[in-house]
Amino acid sequence: MTDREVTSPLLSVVVVAYNMRREIPRTLESLSPRYQRGISRADYEVLLVDNGSQQPLEEGELTTFDLNLLCLHNPEPGVSPVSAINLGLHAARGRWIAVWIDGARMASPGLLATACEALRVSPRAVVGARGRYLGPGVQSETMQWGYTREVEDRLLQQSGWQDDGYRLFGISVFDESSGPTWFDQPAESNSLFLSRELWRELGGYDVRFDSAGGGLVNLDTWSRALALPGVTPVVLLGEATFHQFHGGTMTNAIDQLERWRSLCADYEVIQGHPWIWPTSPLRWWGRFTHTPPPKELVCRFRGWHSLQQKLQRCIRRVARSMGLRK
Repeated sequence: MTDREVTSPLLSVVVVAYNMRREIPRTLESLSPRYQRGISRADYEVLLVDNGSQQPLEEGELTTFDLNLLCLHNPEPGVSPVSAINLGLHAARGRWIAVWIDGARMASPGLLATACEALRVSPRAVVGARGRYLGPGVQSETMQWGYTREVEDRLLQQSGWQDDGYRLFGISVFDESSGPTWFDQPAESNSLFLSRELWRELGGYDVRFDSAGGGLVNLDTWSRALALPGVTPVVLLGEATFHQFHGGTMTNAIDQLERWRSLCADYEVIQGHPWIWPTSPLRWWGRFTHTPPPKELVCRFRGWHSLQQKLQRCIRRVARSMGLRK
């Protein structure tokens, strides 16, 4: 069994896993004290919440990472990760709590320390990091070109990420919700940091999102957090999470447009209004330890904004077809 600190940590990180025996060890290694910079083992805990995996990882298999680790098993697992997330939120002991709805993500080395810095900006800080895909492009496309788990394994082995995690930026691209530049408005964060009090005020993740993968629950949670009164939204610079290829319900779906339409329809039924891309004024926090390519600093093409407009038009068409709005 891994040792868990007796005193309450500063930060709790809730990581949800489902059938990720290949990916979770790399996720936990990227969260380990050996890998993370500027934060000590005693400062944080990791809660790995299994959501009904066929072969769940146990604490005894994860001792090599020297983490302040607690493995939990969702007693009522479902196709949605929401109940597993809320289980982790309830068990977390930290002053601040981060949620990773997708456990198949690796962290950049300064993610935890930089997030803690940003959380100190305000007691009502909402802090998020951007997400990236490992590989040469958006994984729903690269998988059709032959990008597989085996290709990714070789890519990671050759990158030397274990010696310097910032090398992951050189073998990855922004995901659809986070790009195309460091200064665009993200639609969500796959590493969302809030104080314990703000999580309580937010009410955790909305249990009505009970479809496979949780539908748009992560986008909903980010939007609802930004809408809380008096919050200070902060997006980290120079830090990110990196999505490993694992057959995710949305990230690795081939028919993303059709699935997006369905998820938007579900969202409007649940919340009573269409999802819209957040527009809250943001603060930026962090530094670039790596050197981003110019295209990630300045948007030379307006294609991404055109995509946002197309998605919003798609949402409105779906809503009208269902008689939900004029």
